[in-house]
Amino acid sequence: MKTVDKPYYLETNNEIAIFRSAHSCELPILLKGPTGCGKTRFVEYMAAENNKPLITVSCNEDTSAADLIGRYLIQNGDTVWQDGPVTRAVRAGCFLYLDEIAEAREDVVVALHSLCDHRRELHIDRLNETVIAKKGFQLVVSYNPGYQGGLKDLKPSTRQRFIGIAFNYPTQKIETEIIQSETGCKIEIAEKLSALAVQIRSLDDLTLKETVSTRLLIHTAKLCNAGLNPRLACETGIVQALSDDLDTIKALKDLCNLRF
Repeated sequence: MKTVDKPYYLETNNEIAIFRSAHSCELPILLKGPTGCGKTRFVEYMAAENNKPLITVSCNEDTSAADLIGRYLIQNGDTVWQDGPVTRAVRAGCFLYLDEIAEAREDVVVALHSLCDHRRELHIDRLNETVIAKKGFQLVVSYNPGYQGGLKDLKPSTRQRFIGIAFNYPTQKIETEIIQSETGCKIEIAEKLSALAVQIRSLDDLTLKETVSTRLLIHTAKLCNAGLNPRLACETGIVQALSDDLDTIKALKDLCNLRF
């Protein structure tokens, strides 16, 4: 659990206003959007704005309800209960962010249901205890609808417990501003990177599992700031990060070379 300093964040589609309203109504929030479009940074920003500690959990296929709620552990020969991150957040009334919730096991989602409606409570079977969420508790989950071709998705019965905020990559103008603000790079570098991103995202025949994210553009701009040749920075920060296919790599390198 940590209280984060307020990071840089640039609103793109009324998401700050929506979050503020949802938080005031004690409603759980679902963020959906592609990798690297700013979902995690947005949650950090809102937690800092509300002066709340933030607990973040990156979910995966091995994440179980016990991992999140808690379990008994052996310490110095004694059996001791240890709260998991969800239980700690509920008791403390802080912000809880479950990233890529669709990747977690089904028992995780089921365990969260009572937190996502009017009850705002968490039942801990092993303790036979029901914990009411402390005032200020905010549940935020996220997922990427297009990840792995949508093989994993949230059930309608789960989705309808949340208010949804859709994220996407920002416009070229806004992305340029984000890149420059985050890295301090020259404006021409930021402009070329954002233009390159628009071009790559528009090409469906590249068969990329994930397209270029704002995060990768920021990484590339930082490499340029460190003195790396822009073409080499693009190859390292964008091309090699996006694909292992030789034909795709060549096509991406050609696009980068045209811009730089």
